Amino acid sequence: MAEGFLPINKQEMSDQGISQPDFVYVCGDAYVDHPSFGSAIISRLLQSFGYTVAMLCQPDWRDPDSIAEFGEPRLGFLVSSGNMDSMVNHYTVSKKHRHTDAYSPGGVMGKRPDYAVIVYCNLIRRTYKKTPVIIGGIEASLRRLGHYDYWSDRVRRSILLDSGADLISYGMGEHSIIEIADALDSGMNIKDITYINGTVYKTRDESIIYDAIRLPDFEEIKNDRTAYAKSFAIQHRNTDPILARRLYETYDGSLFVVQNPPASPLTTQEMDDVYALPYMRDYHPSYREAGGIPALSEIKFSLTSNRGCFGDCNFCALTFHEGRIIQSRSHESIVQEAEECIKDPDFKGYIHDVGGPTAEFRKPACKKQMIKGACQDRKCLFPEPCKNMDVDHKDYLALLRKLRKLQGVKKVFVRSGFRFDYLMADKNKEFLRELCEFHVSGQLRVAPEHISDNVLRRMGKPGVKVYNAFVKEFEKMNEKLGKKQYIVPYLMSSHPGSTLDDAIALAEYIRNLGYMPEQVQDFYPTPGTISTCMYYTGLDPLTMEPVYVATDPHEKAMQRALIQYRDPANYDLVREALVKAHREDLIGFGKNALIPPRKMSKSRRSPEHRPSASGRKAGDKNQTIRQKSGGDNQKKTSKMVRRIKNTNQKHSRKKSRP
Repeated sequence: MAEGFLPINKQEMSDQGISQPDFVYVCGDAYVDHPSFGSAIISRLLQSFGYTVAMLCQPDWRDPDSIAEFGEPRLGFLVSSGNMDSMVNHYTVSKKHRHTDAYSPGGVMGKRPDYAVIVYCNLIRRTYKKTPVIIGGIEASLRRLGHYDYWSDRVRRSILLDSGADLISYGMGEHSIIEIADALDSGMNIKDITYINGTVYKTRDESIIYDAIRLPDFEEIKNDRTAYAKSFAIQHRNTDPILARRLYETYDGSLFVVQNPPASPLTTQEMDDVYALPYMRDYHPSYREAGGIPALSEIKFSLTSNRGCFGDCNFCALTFHEGRIIQSRSHESIVQEAEECIKDPDFKGYIHDVGGPTAEFRKPACKKQMIKGACQDRKCLFPEPCKNMDVDHKDYLALLRKLRKLQGVKKVFVRSGFRFDYLMADKNKEFLRELCEFHVSGQLRVAPEHISDNVLRRMGKPGVKVYNAFVKEFEKMNEKLGKKQYIVPYLMSSHPGSTLDDAIALAEYIRNLGYMPEQVQDFYPTPGTISTCMYYTGLDPLTMEPVYVATDPHEKAMQRALIQYRDPANYDLVREALVKAHREDLIGFGKNALIPPRKMSKSRRSPEHRPSASGRKAGDKNQTIRQKSGGDNQKKTSKMVRRIKNTNQKHSRKKSRP
């Protein structure tokens, strides 16, 4: 028996004196009892309200008997794919299989199926025809209505229909899951639970749907991309718990999927209560022999400070899942959790992060949000910070000061999403000073994403001048403190709106920096984002303006290669892109060239093609970064060149044979 953990098999359930659990939680992740895992929060919260929960983690979906490990639950099954959408977990943006799964024992891939929520629910329905099934988590939440599915390249129905589940608990779920449990416990039929905010239900009786907006029918959005964009815009404007209306979608003229308004945000006291539940803060001991759960290592000593994000980037699903209204824990709650971390034998003195979706957001963007809701047609930070926004780092700064004073704490890092535009809007530079002095260790990761204002506009991000201004402020502050610390930018290729010209402009910007960034990602069209809607429809759903979209895999490969143009493996793609864009001026040995006229190793480049003095200086700085992070691009480049030479020699020998 694993003392303190919820049962993961029938023997542990029996040892805990449970003959029939109230709920069986079916999850695509291995069981980690830590508040960074949604399954842990929901199961512990139900337990705190007197309900028993058995954890059926990563059942063998190929074996119908695996779902019957605990028998039929008294109230129902809860189903989640885990902390990630199962398709994102399994596939890269190029739709290639990933090799590891950080949420499985030992990082082994293949412990969960594609479209895990649908598969698990269908498995349940084969054995338990009438038992209530409630789905939740990121996969169900973002697929709650008709949605574009990148992996099958088509518009799919609401996951509620494809899974055969009875109800979706969308968003973070704490409020709705307790209301659902209490309703079931009172004897209500699951089909009558249609009134709870933060849920989606299905019905054939349109007359029970009140005060609602009827979205375009599913057949219409499936066949008409303009209708899809209009439907998505309505959904995006109804994600606020105060302003949102009830929405519903029609299937075959007689079946209706109804989305109730989002659940209200948690109060500070409610968040404190959630994070004070008796988590074991570890993975189940049965996974130890396999090597544990890799995903736990980085977040085990990280502290969640807040939820929600008023940054509202177009490529981020947070608006759909957590909403724009910030919810935060008290300092006392966070400090208490930090003290629990310090007691852990594995704690080495480093708190890895203090934050949430955006680290420094500790309160709503403005005073009116908690009364009138977040604006439906305006963003708080884009295109410029709203004049009504309350820019203030004092509370977050006070929290960090308390944490770094704790006995046993050597360093408190700030690593979660960091909004440099919010920081630049703060005239008081005290937070920037303490960030550089105490909370950065050599590198600060920030996400400008791109440098083309055309692309940034489609991302919902500030213009590049804001990022450039931040870099100068950061460098000036570090010089004042006598520290050598550098910014590591996250960059994205092929986002809707990005043309080859934009990608080349980004490559030129990188050239002027004097180094090749290692943090690069292709835009990944996941459900629930404005950018994914742009990708599928070619329209900005909020303005209905046409948007250029790079959907061809080869063009996407060229855009990505341009960001890492110095990698010899990317030479052919970069050259092709430059020729296609009529930018042959960037092919040569001049100081402004991106690549030489032919493939060659870095050591053979002529002096005029090497970075300028300022470029070398920046390159030296960033070479230090790469060495600190364990990377050495020069060695990688040399190995790459040797591999290319060896391959060419092999081909030459083959051709010369009779």
